[in-house]
Amino acid sequence: MIAQQESFDPWAWRLSEQVVCAPALAPPAVASLPPIWSDDLQRELVAQLSADPTSASSVSLADQLLAMPASEALRGHADRLREQLVGETVTYVVNRNLNFTNHCLQHCSFCAFRRDPGADGAYWHSFDTLQERAAEAAQLGASELCIQGGLNPDARQEGSALRYYQALLEALQAAAPGLHLHAFSPQELLFIAEQDALPLQAVIDGLLDAGLGSIPGTAAEVLDESVRARLCPEKLTARQWCAVVLQVHRSGLRSTATLMAGHIESNRQRATHLLTLVALQQMAWQHQQAGFSEFVLLPFIGAQAPAPLRQRVGRDQPELAAMLALTAQARLLLDRWIVNHQPSWVKLTLAGATEALRWGANDLGGTLMEESITSAAGALGGTAQSVEALRAAAGALQRPVRQRTTLYGAVPACV
Repeated sequence: MIAQQESFDPWAWRLSEQVVCAPALAPPAVASLPPIWSDDLQRELVAQLSADPTSASSVSLADQLLAMPASEALRGHADRLREQLVGETVTYVVNRNLNFTNHCLQHCSFCAFRRDPGADGAYWHSFDTLQERAAEAAQLGASELCIQGGLNPDARQEGSALRYYQALLEALQAAAPGLHLHAFSPQELLFIAEQDALPLQAVIDGLLDAGLGSIPGTAAEVLDESVRARLCPEKLTARQWCAVVLQVHRSGLRSTATLMAGHIESNRQRATHLLTLVALQQMAWQHQQAGFSEFVLLPFIGAQAPAPLRQRVGRDQPELAAMLALTAQARLLLDRWIVNHQPSWVKLTLAGATEALRWGANDLGGTLMEESITSAAGALGGTAQSVEALRAAAGALQRPVRQRTTLYGAVPACV
């Protein structure tokens, strides 16, 4: 079920059309590309993006960057830019992941997590169970709970989906006071609005009142309608994702930004996705909003994915070299607009994520303590990391390391 335009504030719907970067704006990248990315090209790219990230000139330059293969030169450019923007310190967050249900009415072609109610492996955790896990996380020193689940139409209290999600946040706050609640993707927010026939802003305001601290920018996948039509046709559209993010940012909440890569998307589609993120961040800053806190690259995992997409992609695990190149390319393209970059150790393994710290990334993400979505797809990285393991990964590169909050602040001494 796709929400109609009426769910959004008119200003957000109007602006969402401006920020979605259309692949047709520029011709395909020419075959004769410079052999390496250069400082001059980087300056030209930043100038073009500063003027208009969705212009044909911006798309053309981004095309050139995304066509660059993995190389020491590309790595070096990204690593130097990382040092200029955020320094040498590697960060991490102590958090717990809570996937509260895998009941879901959508059928995304890449998803091995979703279940129909009553199917083998289906679950929907009670508030008591979730509170126990939240309290345990607090005892283990967590500063964040990351909360996401399937789109479960039965998730209601007093006949209201919004009231259920509010009650979930309130229950977690009661069990673990002071933990930051990083919860509910743009798709989940729109789903709640659909279920209750509410304006999206009423949902955002209601969740803010219940303690929502920020949102994960998942469900973006690739912000290109032709990709989404094959990958996740039941999901919100690219324009709807942008409209949700615009309203979230204007409400004072920060979000992360993501890209799911390594499946059926082209370099051009990756480029226009990243340019759309730049446009959204510029719009947030123009209105004195914080916008995106970080960019997270999410490589496609196919081992347990539904057979049609798995067979089409032709591999079960990410190609590390390709994902390292994309890590560097994203750093160079997102430049000053999104400065914190996080690889996924769940998808790349901790060794792969550690190597990504040499390709432009600066953050190792969270301890998670548990993880259900990517592990269901067959990822090899595991479902939890200890603080000691994350600190050792940074230490192996002889880089300083510090614990951070969800929004990259200093962790209070009491945590």
